[in-house]
Amino acid sequence: MVEPLYRVKVTCLCCETPFETSRVRPSFKKVVRTDTDFCTHYKDVNPDYYVVRVCPACGFSFTESFSPNLLPVRKKQYLDTIGSKWQSKRDYSGERDAAMALETFKLALITGQTVGEKERVMASILHHIAWMYRREGKEEEEKRFLEYALDAYVRVFETDREASNSARLMYLIGELNRRLGRFNEAVRWFSRVVHDHSIMDAAMIRASREQWQVIREELESEKKLASSTDSDL
Repeated sequence: MVEPLYRVKVTCLCCETPFETSRVRPSFKKVVRTDTDFCTHYKDVNPDYYVVRVCPACGFSFTESFSPNLLPVRKKQYLDTIGSKWQSKRDYSGERDAAMALETFKLALITGQTVGEKERVMASILHHIAWMYRREGKEEEEKRFLEYALDAYVRVFETDREASNSARLMYLIGELNRRLGRFNEAVRWFSRVVHDHSIMDAAMIRASREQWQVIREELESEKKLASSTDSDL
């Protein structure tokens, strides 16, 4: 019988120790649904649990998006502050549950912050942590990390020349604002996607229009609720 997980050999970007980490076979990636901020829900095995690779020797935790060429000064910075103190007895190479997966993303967050990883990579990690909490039904923690992710995505938009023309990024900033109840700000970003004639991404234009309509409906229902409450007084 074919197992859902298989092992791959990788090398630590920091201490260069070779180690194994698990991946999910493509045939076992069964999508149930995808949320409007691209959070994917899976049946049975969740591939997101295995995105982060954790070096057993020094604890350096990274994804495929991390910069492959770490400067010596960055390596020293990590090893001096974290790697030299790494004594985890936890084995992350095999099957992971939700709690272990969350641990690996938080380790990647600390690692990325320590070595000054790119803002877009950090934004993605923060967003993934929010998704982890969403799947567990922990709304307060989810919103806290959505806030962090939103701030990071805005910094990417403001500082990354390539990303500043990304309809997907603009839509995402709008959608996270909507999820956090900042409707005016959300509309501003959705409007940029819809009305910028240089944007040719039909899927993101359509998604922006749809979420703009969701905001209208939410505001309309709030008005109705407020008026019915006033009439009861």
